[in-house]
Amino acid sequence: MAVLPILFYPDPRLKKKAEEIKNPKNPAVRELVFDMLETMKKNNGLGLAAPQVGKLLRLCVIKFEKKTYILINPKIKSKSWSKEIAEEGCLSFPGQFIPVKRSKRVKVAAQDKTGKKISISAEGLLARAFQHEIDHLDGILYIDRV
Repeated sequence: MAVLPILFYPDPRLKKKAEEIKNPKNPAVRELVFDMLETMKKNNGLGLAAPQVGKLLRLCVIKFEKKTYILINPKIKSKSWSKEIAEEGCLSFPGQFIPVKRSKRVKVAAQDKTGKKISISAEGLLARAFQHEIDHLDGILYIDRV
């Protein structure tokens, strides 16, 4: 496992849309997942998207309440109408916390590290993390949501 360099704003790669991963079982994808988890841990992050480490792939990792989520090709399938404003940070914007309005609940469809289709319902901070990281995969930064 390696700690990868994180891209900082205004690196133009952060605004690019990531490509779908065709083969989730590819050893290079598995290695990237481990490296991203190590990078996130080393930087005290809640989540990390592949574009933040210079890989334009639809992959993100989140660690929340001792559970690790590895999401390959994630999509938000539904969002609650109810929203809330809360402060968010981002590893690509060190030390910057800004209020962002997000849906309170989401349902996400993705593939896990074996390529199996999964569906996750989340609320609160986990829902916010899913929305934040999936935005990264679409080239959307949290400052774009203000």
